[in-house]
Amino acid sequence: MRILLICGSVRGGSVNEAMLRTTTVIAPKGVTTSLFQGLATLPHFNPDDDHHPLPPTVIDLRLHIEQADALLFCTPEYAGGLPGPFKNLLDWTVGGVEISDKPCAWINVSIASTGALPAHDSLRRVLGYAGARIVEEACGRIPLPRHLVGPDGLVHDAAIRGELLTKLTALIEIA
Repeated sequence: MRILLICGSVRGGSVNEAMLRTTTVIAPKGVTTSLFQGLATLPHFNPDDDHHPLPPTVIDLRLHIEQADALLFCTPEYAGGLPGPFKNLLDWTVGGVEISDKPCAWINVSIASTGALPAHDSLRRVLGYAGARIVEEACGRIPLPRHLVGPDGLVHDAAIRGELLTKLTALIEIA
């Protein structure tokens, strides 16, 4: 089982990325995770460019998605919606078929009272357009205060790890 982890933040030391990096540590035996690293290098989406030959970074993104059995996203909200670079990544997935019917879920780490709900509502809509299969049981809010991210960039809090493992297990069972 291969799960592709996609962080919606390009910020260094992002709590969203810390949550996904922690996923790699707690993943059950037999589950391989990989964190997509090309978010900041994707060209701006232009439908005129969504054909052969694709930009190399887009080929890389689509190959990672194709090779994964499931996708797990973790993204912040920015200005009431998805961060621009992350929305750009998602736009590049709509023209491909790699994400179609692929089990997908997201973890929301926001500690804000609104819980970054607008971003995740938007993510749901975009994944719907791309034909992804949203695994509701694997989606959820696991608030992560920055002070719980260790110097190693991982979350060591047992309760948060337990909630994350519950969501990851739900994704694995569907995929």
